[in-house]
Amino acid sequence: MSVAQQARPPLPRVPALAVLAHHLVGYRRTWRAGIFSSFLLPVLTVLGFGVGVGAYIDQGVGGVRYLDWIVPGLIASTAVQTAIGESTWPVFSSFQWIKTYFAQSAAPLRVGDILGGHLAFVLFRVLTTIAAFLLVTGVFGALRSPWAVATLPVVALLGLAVAAPTFAYAAVVSSDSWLAMLLRFAVIPMTLFAGVFFPVESLPTALRWLAYATPLWHGVDLCRAATLGTAPQWSVAGHLLYLAAWAVAGWLLARRAFRRRLVV
Repeated sequence: MSVAQQARPPLPRVPALAVLAHHLVGYRRTWRAGIFSSFLLPVLTVLGFGVGVGAYIDQGVGGVRYLDWIVPGLIASTAVQTAIGESTWPVFSSFQWIKTYFAQSAAPLRVGDILGGHLAFVLFRVLTTIAAFLLVTGVFGALRSPWAVATLPVVALLGLAVAAPTFAYAAVVSSDSWLAMLLRFAVIPMTLFAGVFFPVESLPTALRWLAYATPLWHGVDLCRAATLGTAPQWSVAGHLLYLAAWAVAGWLLARRAFRRRLVV
């Protein structure tokens, strides 16, 4: 064994952990820049919509104070926006601009390791953001049930359900303009009409079923059931299976797209 081989640090037993560590090291230097978008902005939204607008909604929604009703929707939508934010330009730039993925594939890392490690970092961002959100909203007294902690595994699955397909999308587009179009024509409408700010039942039938088709509505319904301590509109198993189907399909599409770009 050469001196260089002896000096080289051993690879972890799970190579995807090396990819996760790479993203965590980078995040250690940039976490301050994301405080506003992933923490302060949702809190300001709680104050603006939940406290401000809620003051004019005397009856609440379904007999529930508007602040308590909107918080779980904001939890789910914040998880989606965090996952999308970490799955669009970071993935696109790792292929097109800084080409990090190509460097990683030149090391003894497989496509699944690169993809899995990056997705694990996205889940880390989602979970830490929502954990901070729960602490703040708990101070406002907007969490009516101890089951609110169940929102953490829910947003983890929700984050994976939107991040994995977005990884596949960001890996195949040729320009970052397509990423802006994704936000404009998919993420923003989904946030507005998936039950975050008002009940989906108030929408026309066609739009209502479009809302049901989005992963966000299923996450909102589960989070709302958890924080209010009530039963969801649909079955818990049905919600989880639907989100898992999005995650699995997204993983398969992303792995295929990554393999086409990285494996010559």
